[in-house]
Amino acid sequence: QVQLVESGGALVQSGASLKLSCAASGGAFSSSSLAWFRQAPGKEHKFVAVISFREDRTIYAEAVKGRFTISRNNAQNTVYLQMNSLKPEDTAIYYCAARKSGLEVSFSALEYNYWGQGTQVTVSS
Repeated sequence: QVQLVESGGALVQSGASLKLSCAASGGAFSSSSLAWFRQAPGKEHKFVAVISFREDRTIYAEAVKGRFTISRNNAQNTVYLQMNSLKPEDTAIYYCAARKSGLEVSFSALEYNYWGQGTQVTVSS
């Protein structure tokens, strides 16, 4: 069973940077597509970014393109989300998610099999 544990969330001011980490265990990390989603209060999970296991292909939501960077370290079984130029509208609980081994990227939360517990990011204006 794959387990994902996020860390790095914090309360920051608008314009600040944060780096989220997600440590994985119990699965074939290097052959899994990994994503970050976020959920604001009263809203559904929204896709943020995804990184494929194939040549580390990355895709971003329009709202974060150019500000956020997703990366992975297969040796450490960790996926990261570097967030720059944070805005109040980025405030949410951020979740990392993994698909089963060998499955390609997806933008739909329904297609992810494993989820972390989430880490809170709050951006004040």
